[in-house]
Amino acid sequence: MEQANIKIIVRNRKAHFEYSIIQSFEAGIVLHGTEVKSLRAGKCNLTDGFVEIVNNEAWLKSAHISEYSQGNINNHDPFRDRKLLLNAVEIKKLNQKVKEKGYTIIPLALYFKNGKVKVEIALAKGKKLYDKRESIAKREMERERKRSKY
Repeated sequence: MEQANIKIIVRNRKAHFEYSIIQSFEAGIVLHGTEVKSLRAGKCNLTDGFVEIVNNEAWLKSAHISEYSQGNINNHDPFRDRKLLLNAVEIKKLNQKVKEKGYTIIPLALYFKNGKVKVEIALAKGKKLYDKRESIAKREMERERKRSKY
């Protein structure tokens, strides 16, 4: 079996700080041509994005893919909702978890895999303020430990 050719477009850096990641999934995404061209140029932001399940379909909302600079009147809307391509079993599992208090689905990364755009989404639970402080403290201790080695 051949190795998958993966090129990361953008990562949601705040996701691991703001949320505790429970489980991640890979999903395809329905895009227009100008959106793909913008992604190839790296013009995307997932920071405010989230996934919502409507009528047993997963939709990526509030993710910003900039308009294509050489596009014409048929350019896409940067904040439009984009359909995610997931297995029905995965959607059902995610929908059951999201109905529980505190769970949400967030995008972690957008990347090209064998020429197709994929989204890594995650079932996550929001961190409390003290959890965020704990994450900062761990990160600072790790930095100090690395500095003391040298």
